[in-house]
Amino acid sequence: MIARLRFSQMTVRWRLTLLYGALFLASGTLLLLVTYLLVAHAGIIPPPKLAPGVKWPPAGRGGTPVSILFGRQRIANVDALIVDSAIALAGMTIASGLLGWVVAGRVLRPLRAITTVTEEISETNLSERLAISGPRDELRRLADTIDGLLARLEVAFDAQRRFVANASHELRTPLTRMRASLDVAIAKPGGVPPQVRALDANLREDLDLVDRLFDSFLTLAHAQNGQLREHAPVSLAEIVDSALEDRRDAIAEKAIVVEATITPIKLAGSETLLRRMVDNVIENAALYSPPHGLIRVALGLDRDDAELVVESDGPPLDQTAVAQLAQPFRRLGADRTGSHTGHGLGLSIVAAIATAHRGTLELGARPTGGLRVQITLPGASAIRELSAAL
Repeated sequence: MIARLRFSQMTVRWRLTLLYGALFLASGTLLLLVTYLLVAHAGIIPPPKLAPGVKWPPAGRGGTPVSILFGRQRIANVDALIVDSAIALAGMTIASGLLGWVVAGRVLRPLRAITTVTEEISETNLSERLAISGPRDELRRLADTIDGLLARLEVAFDAQRRFVANASHELRTPLTRMRASLDVAIAKPGGVPPQVRALDANLREDLDLVDRLFDSFLTLAHAQNGQLREHAPVSLAEIVDSALEDRRDAIAEKAIVVEATITPIKLAGSETLLRRMVDNVIENAALYSPPHGLIRVALGLDRDDAELVVESDGPPLDQTAVAQLAQPFRRLGADRTGSHTGHGLGLSIVAAIATAHRGTLELGARPTGGLRVQITLPGASAIRELSAAL
C-alpha cells in the first residue's frame, strides 16, 4: 500500500521511466532464463580443439570418464554465461532507465508546454490560445479541446460582463425615476398628510436598500471576475482606520469596546475593492456585536503576507454554518438576521475580493462566542511602510 501511494505521488516522467526500466528488466530476465534453459539442456556439446594427431575422445585423467569431465566443463561454461549475462543485463537496465528518462521528457514536452500556457491564461486574457502545431495525435487533440473550452469560456465571460454593464445602467434608471417621483409628490404646495410622509420615508428606505443590494451585486460580479481595474500601492492601515472612524457613532451607541493593533502596511491592488472588503468586515462586526461587547482588530505581517483579523463578541455559533457564510445569501440564526441592513452578501464579497488579490478568507466560530474573520493577502507585494520604521 505504501509503495502504491509513493508511486502515485511521483511525476509522470518518473513513472514512465520506472515503467520503461521495469519492462526492460522483465524482458531481459525472461530472455536470460530461456537462454539458460536452452544451453543447460542441450544434448550436443561441441568437441574442444585438440592437438594434431590426438584422437577423439582422449583418454580420461585419473580414471575419470571423459563424459564427466565434459559435463563439468559444460556446467562451468553455463554458470559463467549466466554471470556475464546478469552483469550485462544490470548495465543495460541502468542504461535503459537513463534512456527512458530522456524519452519520457521528450514525450511529455508538449504537455509541459500546454500546462505552462494554460496556467498563464485567466479570465482577463481568455483570448489566448495554445495553438499547438504538429501531427494530429492525442496531444494535438487535447490542445484543440482546451482551445475550444477557452473559446466557450471567453463567450460566457463576455456575456456576463455585458450583462453587468447593461444592468448597471438599466436598473439604476428606474431607481432614479422613483426617487424623483417621491420628491415631486412630497414637495406639493400646501403640504402633504403625515401618512404620505411616512410612506415616503419607508419607500426611500427600501430604495436605499435596493441601491445597496445592487451595488453589492456589481462589486461581487467584478471581484469574482478578477477585474482589478486599479493596481497601485494601497495603505491597508489607512483603510482600516477609516472604516473604524466611519462606524464610530454606531459603535459608541452600543457601547462596544474596540481594541485595535494596526501595523502600517502597503499592498498592491485595487483600493476600491480593498476598501469595500475592509468596510464589510468592520460593519459586520459592529452590526452583530451585542451591546457592551468587544471588537478586536489586528493588522500585521506574517512573513510576506498581510493579515487582517477581526473578532467580535456574540452568542456561540456553529462552525459548520459559519464556514458557509462566504457563500452568497448565507446567514446565521434569526439573532443575526433581524437587521434590515444586511442581505447576505457581505462576506461573500469579502471572499471574492480576497480571491481577486490572490488571498484567502477564513471564518471561525470563537470558543467564547462570536465570529472570527481572518483575511490573508500575499505576498511579495505586502511590505512594511518606511514611515513605520522612522
